[in-house]
Amino acid sequence: MQTQELQHFYISEEQSIYLLAANDARKHRAWIRLCKQQLSKLGYKEFEMVGKGAYGFVFAGVNASGEAHVFKFSRLTLPQHVQDRLEEEAFMLSQVIHPNVPPAIRFQHVGKQGILVMARAPGEDLEQLCLRIGALPVAMVMNIARQLAAILKYLHNGRPLIHGDIKPSNLVYDVKNQHLSLIDWGSAVFAQRDNDGNPVNGNVMDLMSSDHQHTNARMGDVYFIGEEQLNGALSSPRFDEQGVAATLYALASGQASRFGSKVIPATSVGLPIELAKTLDGMLSDDPMQRKQAGDYFLKSMAHSHRMHLPEIDNGPLIAEIPVWVLASNKEVETVSYSSRKSFLKEHNADDPIAKMDDLQLEKYYRNFMAGMGDTEKGFIASVGRLAQYDIVGGLAIHWRETGVFIDSNLALYNESQKQALTIAVNNMVTLARGIHRIGVFKACFFNARDTLHIEREDSEQPFLISSELQLPFEVGDVPSLEDRSRLHSYFEDGRDPEENLELPKEIMTELAIINQIHHTGCIIFEALPNHMKIHSYLRLLNPRKQAAFRGCLDRILSHVDKIQGKGVSGFMKLPYKNTRKFSHLERKPDNFYPRNPKQS
Repeated sequence: MQTQELQHFYISEEQSIYLLAANDARKHRAWIRLCKQQLSKLGYKEFEMVGKGAYGFVFAGVNASGEAHVFKFSRLTLPQHVQDRLEEEAFMLSQVIHPNVPPAIRFQHVGKQGILVMARAPGEDLEQLCLRIGALPVAMVMNIARQLAAILKYLHNGRPLIHGDIKPSNLVYDVKNQHLSLIDWGSAVFAQRDNDGNPVNGNVMDLMSSDHQHTNARMGDVYFIGEEQLNGALSSPRFDEQGVAATLYALASGQASRFGSKVIPATSVGLPIELAKTLDGMLSDDPMQRKQAGDYFLKSMAHSHRMHLPEIDNGPLIAEIPVWVLASNKEVETVSYSSRKSFLKEHNADDPIAKMDDLQLEKYYRNFMAGMGDTEKGFIASVGRLAQYDIVGGLAIHWRETGVFIDSNLALYNESQKQALTIAVNNMVTLARGIHRIGVFKACFFNARDTLHIEREDSEQPFLISSELQLPFEVGDVPSLEDRSRLHSYFEDGRDPEENLELPKEIMTELAIINQIHHTGCIIFEALPNHMKIHSYLRLLNPRKQAAFRGCLDRILSHVDKIQGKGVSGFMKLPYKNTRKFSHLERKPDNFYPRNPKQS
């Protein structure tokens, strides 16, 4: 690799490009283009950006010999000691020689930028596969489980090495050849403790010099790691068993995390009884049960290849709440905004992770779910999962003594996603039923491509709208009769205590007027010091009122210059005719793969 060719690599921070300020979006596109140009100069083709995380970005390309490589870059905005972890990752990966682990090819520094080059795993990462399919077929889950067990046995023999971040997006599966690859070794460390909790040491000198008071473990994805790793225990092979259990559970149930397992246990998702009970044990709150189940998992997987597991037809899948399919070829990049989460928190003062300083924690957890019970975390993760599909609309979930009431309007732009989205929606409803509190949760889903951006040089100046900016809206084909649907008003629940942007009375007046026009959707104002974003999804349900509706929206924009302060304020309108009532639920009943699939 010609080092001088790569002098200017630098990767920007990442969020949906459609939510970035114009200048940041331009810079980001330029960086992506630069990366591709540099790879092209090195003789690579067919390159693409294949991943991004808290620490870096990953590109892929094919060299002149037809070999597929991936290039991992650390973010230059990180402190140097964090950037140096990419070199440590290269070292740990060089210790692993296994058919299920694509090898490192080389590591190099280009100026300040560290670059790790690796072989590319064939197939699709399991997070994407699961998003596409929903819950994976039982035979595929078993095949993945066997290969994961073989990888763990290899890693934990001799001087145990821990991957530390086993999760669906770090597993690539080649469906055609049924081959699994474990990737992303950025959290890998040598174990400090063995499976029985005894110190691990190569020799007497190691024993004398090792630090056995402080963990060397890295923080993996908190959606999948176990309690010990999250709470900073000394590193042990049990960490990876927890990652494997959480991953298999998520794949088999079509979920985004391990946290739903109390309400949707592994025994309820149609797995063979032995694997289902083993996973339930591995995800148990009891540490002894977790260990016994982990040992049993590794032992039992050695002979499970004799099972014949044809797919079972369980009949058509029905969504618990309506999911409308909109005939459209519109490109959608869904983003979710949810408020009213505080009632889901336990408010326990003793937060075990409050003092941790870790990017993964910031990204996934601390400001988001810390202090919630597991089922509440699983519910929040399940709402985030919905935003992975091409949907717009909203949810308002009311927990009362008498049950769970859900008002919703979920519209899907891509019919091929209907099956997988339905599984995700049903999981979300089931987890909501498992929460026993009184409160309201709201979430809006909007297309980031429709977000309006207004910028100013100085926070002392008002935000000025250019005359060509308009809030987009769709029109329903036929009027929805007023007497057939009472509408969930923008103002029905009063002011949201978790929103901190005060809107001027002129905008509130227009919202009151638009509230009387039959429509559904949301408008969210997000004010930053020099950047205003107005997110929206609006669907007019009375085509005769288009002029009045457009007039209201234009007047709302004309008053944006009166908005002061920073923060977010959102409004949502839902058709009430679809209110669904659900009973509370402790735990889904057992549902195993049949002993004789031919009879089912």
